[in-house]
This record gives sequence, C-alpha cells and structure tokens, in this order.
Amino acid sequence: MRPRLFGRRAAALATALLLSAGLAVLEAPVAQAAPVCPGAGQPPVLVATVPGGVLEGMAVDRRGRLYTTDLVTGRVYRIDAPGAPAYPIATVPDGGAGGLAWHPDGSLLVGYGADARVLVGDALLPGALAKLDVETGELRPFASGLSASNGIAVSREGWVYATNDFGSLVGQVSPDGVVNPAWASTPSANGAALSADGRYLYVAHTFAAPGVSRIPVFAPAAQERLVDFGGLDLFAAADGLILDSRDRPIVPTDVSGEILRVDGPNQFCALAGGLPLSSTVTYGAGTEGFSEGRLFRGGFDGAIYEIPGGFDG
Repeated sequence: MRPRLFGRRAAALATALLLSAGLAVLEAPVAQAAPVCPGAGQPPVLVATVPGGVLEGMAVDRRGRLYTTDLVTGRVYRIDAPGAPAYPIATVPDGGAGGLAWHPDGSLLVGYGADARVLVGDALLPGALAKLDVETGELRPFASGLSASNGIAVSREGWVYATNDFGSLVGQVSPDGVVNPAWASTPSANGAALSADGRYLYVAHTFAAPGVSRIPVFAPAAQERLVDFGGLDLFAAADGLILDSRDRPIVPTDVSGEILRVDGPNQFCALAGGLPLSSTVTYGAGTEGFSEGRLFRGGFDGAIYEIPGGFDG
C-alpha cells in the first residue's frame, strides 16, 4: 500500500493512509491553519498516555472513567482519572480495535476489524462489534459482517451505525443484532455521531474530500454535505467525530493536527492546534475524573489531551 504520489497534498494523503491503517508513522507536512474559534485556542493539556498506543476510539462513563482502544494490539484500556495510568481491561478477539460507543443496555460497544482489513472491507465485510461489561471485562460478540467499525454511533433505541474510512459502506445493526452492511454509501466515512433528535447521522470523511456530511436516518440516500476541509493547501484528514450540546460536529484531524468545530454550512474553526496524529475526541461525563463538559482528544501517538477551548457547559 505505497502508491506513487506527488506534491504536498499527495504526501499528506500518503501519511494519513499509513497512519490510519496502523502501518507507519511519517512526518506530516505543515498545513494552513483554520481560524480559531471565538474564546478557544488555549494550549492543550496532556492528561493521560497509553505507552506505545495507537488510539482509535474513546468514551467516558458516568463515573468519569475514560476508555480507549488500541488499533494495533486490539486492547481496550481504562483510565480512571486524569493523571492515572492506563490499564487493559479487555482484548478484542480478532484484532484491530476500533470505535467505542455506549449501548442503551449499559454495555460498551467495541468495534474490531478496523486495522488494514478496512482496505477490502466493502468486499469482505470483516468488521464486527462486541459488547463489553466494563466492570467484569466480559466481552460478548454482538454483530459481524460489517465493512468496518472505525466510527460507531448508537441510537436511544439501540440501532447501531458503523463506518469504514477506506470504503464506502455504512452499516446498520438492529437492536437484536441483524446486520445491514450497506445501509448507506458514502466515501471514506470515519467518525460518526447521531443528532440529539436521532434524525441524522453525522460522519467525518477522511480521504475522499475531507469534511463532514449528515445522513438522514430514514432517507440515507438523501445525504447533505455540510463542510469541506480541503482547499487552500489545507488537508485535514478528518478522523473521529462527536457532537456538542448544540449538535455542532467536533472533528480531530490526523495531518493538520487541529481540533475543528463545524458551526454551519461551510463554516468551521479550530478549538486547538498543534496536535498531529489526532484520531478521536469525546466529552467527559459525571462530576469526577474525566468530567462532564470537558473535551478530550486521543491520537495515534498514544496521548490524551484535554482541549480547554472545547469546554461545553
């Protein structure tokens, strides 16, 4: 997977491809920065590390404990509070640990098959999901036959959506585990999140025209493009995605190293910068530890930072 690519934007693409597949770490080129969001731009604060980790998914429980996946080892780690060590609580059965999302039954959904198999995900459907009991460490298979599980979103009713940043298929899983691997088609969808009313699935596009789209849940063919991060020599390689309390997408970027917020159609700004290899973001929860309203970034560098400019009170 080393095509001959030329120019600064092509070099950035090659870097992001290799990083996302967990195959190599190259020096990323400097990209033009997005404008700083009003009231943001404070320096990121290092709060935790997973030594040697290549972090792909992240979530926080109601007790303020943070969970993250390692794309290479397939481990799920728990960190009890900022400054505390990371320790593994489970390992996915088939490698390539991917996205994380809370299921309505209280279990933590863990995606796997999100390693280099994503390259053939649409054809071979190697992606799968398991339910993790975070108290006991028990990991139970839930669904398989997905293109991948780089991003996971779950509705209040238990419908699950899973993406593949190297493919086009977005899969849907019913509450009882029935898989539709081709629920929607959109190129290079990665991070995913459902709007507060459950009507739209927002996705970040990594390689094919980096940006953000939203997919109507009841009309997945009627997709709406919200913003493009390309142009003006800016190559963001958008990765994960969450929504803040106003349903504004928050997107980390692999290559430009910015944490971007989408404020409206073709409007975006940076909550923070200087964090290349950023892959995932999540908000905290509860009153202790990684607490509610605080924004956290994880990356392929194994580091977790708080983004003060992204606080959502």
